[in-house]
Amino acid sequence: MPNPPVRSPAQIQLRRAVAAGFVGSVIEYYDFLLYATASAVVFNKVFFSDLDPLAATVASFGTFATGYLARPLGGVVFGHFGDRLGRKRMLVLTMVLMGAASFLIGLLPTYGQIGVLAPIALVALRIVQGIAIGGEWGGAVLLAAEHATGRRGLWASFTNAGAPFGMVLSTGVLTGTAAVLDESAFLSWGWRVPFLISVVLLAVGLFVRLRVRETPVFEAAGDRPARTPLLEVVRDRPKALLLGVGVGLSAFVAQGTLTTYLIAYGVRAGFPRQAVLNGLTISSALAVLGIIGWSALSDRVGRRPVVLAGALLMAGFGFVLFPMVNTGSTAVLTLALVLGQAVIHPLMYGPLAALYPELFATRSRYTGASLGYQLAGLGAGLGPLFFAQLDAASGGGGTTMISVIIAGCCLLTVVCVLALRETSSHDLTSAAPAAASGRGAGTPAA
Repeated sequence: MPNPPVRSPAQIQLRRAVAAGFVGSVIEYYDFLLYATASAVVFNKVFFSDLDPLAATVASFGTFATGYLARPLGGVVFGHFGDRLGRKRMLVLTMVLMGAASFLIGLLPTYGQIGVLAPIALVALRIVQGIAIGGEWGGAVLLAAEHATGRRGLWASFTNAGAPFGMVLSTGVLTGTAAVLDESAFLSWGWRVPFLISVVLLAVGLFVRLRVRETPVFEAAGDRPARTPLLEVVRDRPKALLLGVGVGLSAFVAQGTLTTYLIAYGVRAGFPRQAVLNGLTISSALAVLGIIGWSALSDRVGRRPVVLAGALLMAGFGFVLFPMVNTGSTAVLTLALVLGQAVIHPLMYGPLAALYPELFATRSRYTGASLGYQLAGLGAGLGPLFFAQLDAASGGGGTTMISVIIAGCCLLTVVCVLALRETSSHDLTSAAPAAASGRGAGTPAA
């Protein structure tokens, strides 16, 4: 038998970094997106039981949105120390915070037990989740991107692919629990089980992450860290930061629509809760392949063409999404979720894992990438809340306006991508990152 190929220490560390980014992202997003699913199907009954159903859904999405509002703060705080002390240390800390917050959510008393203190405690723990996830993403993508010497889009995308896989786990555990329990038992204690399981996942994630070394790019620049990385980003790279936010905004608005708002909308449209969650689970599993595949393509043709194609397709798809749901067919609903979440959305979302780090220099890369990504990520948290309020104000007939808003966000992404120079050929070890420019696509990395 031929001997297996001998891998260099750098290759071993790259694979460990990619695995740590993927597994850690799966666990963090399992916790974060579990809340998204629960906010649509559980929390409106458990923590806002004194409100009518539509108002309770709006209130539940409001607590969901607070996590996204806290994410930029987490990006700034963990980005600051990640740029000064190292990527790996911050990733361990963010994982511990996320796991602890999710575990405590599973122990919270309900509104019926302690009244208004229940939703207040829920919001507080959601803010902790938001701060943790705000620092998680930037460090995870840098761990892979700064270990990679080539095919950066592919390797960094495994962190983004962890998000839908985390959704698969969260919806799978939540729906599995709901399937074996009756409605009263599920609302009484069954919904807590997926949150309590997070403490086991935390132990697995820490084991994987502790085996990865600090990135060579950071170590090479470790003797001259920026004193205030945030100031360096805002002062030296404001255009790149703003264009980065615009590039990612539509991806997050679409993500919030497909993974959060559509759950509640589908249930109100008459679908069984299990049917909607099954469709979401299938589309999330396929999205893992879509993210990795389109990101690998961005290494060959560049980030800009792939993101542009996704934004244009999503702008049109937004107008057929709700009519497909309104057919009442479970098969058509599942098809809509697969097309949106597994085919079109990954075009916009996958390349962001490499694009954001490529916009900033090493001294402030954790802060810049995290802040740009998390500011864009507000679209995923505020979108479902705004859409639920719009739907409530229009008496359930506001879906056309929702489609117009999605298309408008996609148009903004198109404009920002066109104003941004191609980044795929940028050397992450260089002092000067790729510049924002209205012309020139640059040369994609091979």
